[in-house]
Amino acid sequence: MPSRLTSHSSDLRPGTTFPAVADGFAFGGDYSPEQWPEEVWREDVRLMREAGVTSVNVGVFSWGCIEVADGVFDFGWLDRVLDLLHENGIGVNLATPTAAPPIWLLRAHPEILLVGPTGVRVSQGGRLGWSPSSAVFRRYALRVVEALALRYGSHPALRLWHVSNELGNENNHCYSDETAVAWQHWLERRFTSIEALNEAWGTAFWGHVYTTFEQVEPPRFAATSQNPGLLLDFERFSSDALLAHYEAEREVLRRVTPQIPITTNFMIQNHPGVADYGRWSHEVDIVANDHYTMGSDPEGFGELAFSADRTRGIAHGEPWLLIEHSTSAVNWQPRNRAKGRGELARNSLAHIARGADGALFFQWRQSSAGSEQYHSSVVPHAGADTKVFREVVELGAVLERIAEVAGSVTEAARVAILFSDDSAAALRSGPKPSVDLNSLDEALAFHRALTRLGIAVDVVPPGTPLDRYDVAIVATVYSLPETAAEQVADWTAAGGTLVVTPFSGLVDEHNRVLTGGYPGALRELLGVRVEEFFPLLEGESVVLSDGSVGFIWSELAQSAGAEITASYTSGALAGEPAVFRNTVGDGAAIYLSTHLDPASKAVFVEDLVRGAGIEPVAAGDPGLERVRRIGANGSWLFAINHGDEPASVAATGIDLVTGDRADGALVVAAGAVAVIREEVSA
Repeated sequence: MPSRLTSHSSDLRPGTTFPAVADGFAFGGDYSPEQWPEEVWREDVRLMREAGVTSVNVGVFSWGCIEVADGVFDFGWLDRVLDLLHENGIGVNLATPTAAPPIWLLRAHPEILLVGPTGVRVSQGGRLGWSPSSAVFRRYALRVVEALALRYGSHPALRLWHVSNELGNENNHCYSDETAVAWQHWLERRFTSIEALNEAWGTAFWGHVYTTFEQVEPPRFAATSQNPGLLLDFERFSSDALLAHYEAEREVLRRVTPQIPITTNFMIQNHPGVADYGRWSHEVDIVANDHYTMGSDPEGFGELAFSADRTRGIAHGEPWLLIEHSTSAVNWQPRNRAKGRGELARNSLAHIARGADGALFFQWRQSSAGSEQYHSSVVPHAGADTKVFREVVELGAVLERIAEVAGSVTEAARVAILFSDDSAAALRSGPKPSVDLNSLDEALAFHRALTRLGIAVDVVPPGTPLDRYDVAIVATVYSLPETAAEQVADWTAAGGTLVVTPFSGLVDEHNRVLTGGYPGALRELLGVRVEEFFPLLEGESVVLSDGSVGFIWSELAQSAGAEITASYTSGALAGEPAVFRNTVGDGAAIYLSTHLDPASKAVFVEDLVRGAGIEPVAAGDPGLERVRRIGANGSWLFAINHGDEPASVAATGIDLVTGDRADGALVVAAGAVAVIREEVSA
């Protein structure tokens, strides 16, 4: 599959996915030499070569070290760093340093700083504290970007532009007066007339009718909750404002260095996200993602797999770049768990199995000072004679042994889970019947159950063509565009099996409830009409007639043509229908009116894939993660054992990790990863 890089880079070497980034897999991390005396740099590069590093991100937070005063640039140290890296065969992803404005700029122009919903402006001292709508900030940011591009555009170390850092992580919303004006202009472009806005948002409620766009303020602090339509559009505006800043930096870089690919790091992990990455993915040359597991999740590898599949989904199936993850503990969780032996490699290779053509860490050398001084790194405070550094060296050697996999794509799945950032924004915009409802949990739970069986899954935005899938799961997709609902209905009638969970398709694009009975947009397709929600209390569960157990949620629903396949046998809805199956053309639509607990969901999923005739990627023990990548010269089966006992997988070929041969089966040791170059029998 061709890369979007081909439209911008004139130096594409065949046989590599990201030829401008690295030959084979990109491997390395964020390198911040400005934090260390110059005598440390050569030791860093020596260790990089020992670890097999091919790619580093440089300059991410270096604005204050590059532009030391207004219009006064000091490039000497960065010249020497880039020269040193190039001399040692290490490619550079050069960051525009706009995530962290210098103190002199913040002191001269405090108006660029974010304003919170209570009207209080943040102070200096953090990062990403700037407002995306600040014209002053944009002017200074583009000036330093152009200076960097002119200085290093032809430097032989430069392989990729890395625009800013985690846009929206800390500055996803701003409520300043300048932002308010930008917001009002955005609304006028969206609605054209104030009457259309009033109709879309239903502002007659509480009498909040506007007569001009200038009256519409950002959702600043109020004594009660705000209008859900306003909140959703403010989320969209905020995503667009951040994207506009990325595009402004990108256009400077494109003008000066048209041959160098450009990206920015997304944050697809652990939460729905702060931006509509489905839209953003069309604006980057390489989809790049940051991912950090949650130490409190004993099965964090399951969320990792879901996020990696979701990243591949917005990358349209093309290879992507894991541009940040951690070697061990992070520093920002309540309790920062260190990774166990082998976990570093399992995490990295799980991303690669699911489509990443590189794995980079934050950061190279652990900071001795600053906010992230206890965030893990490749070279810890204790130095290179450590478990972490030895495991990084081992991983670098593995990546060299499996380098032939680079450029291939993950095998097409037959199951799709629909996930939407815009729907997630709609769900969090305004009060809902239960605090336990969110856009992530049900989708992740289905993904975990499928992955445990070794079933390949794609996580894709609504509207993605579904022709190649046999099963599609719509799990808490609260807002489903009308065109996407029609597409799902047509696909189901053509023979697909659709599974829908509660709180899907309930509202329109303006966050208004579709009346006539839930689940509005999907009611006719499902043959179900829901009258009333019965959220379950904390710790409460219900039993169904098929033996399943539900929690979180239940609904008073009636068939409108669908077959009732299970009913509630306990709780307030005892005797009422719980699960429905509607025949639609050559396909079927299944509706679950409760959230099945893990054991019940496992049984449901087993029956689902068996009924659809879907087989695992490869036969193997339950819980063994199995993913296949396919290229022009063959296929490679990844088998990842997150358990404490050996596990077996059906395979024939050579394990590139160990060199062992598999003749029909391979035993993967506890905590190990196998990458098997598969042989096809004649």
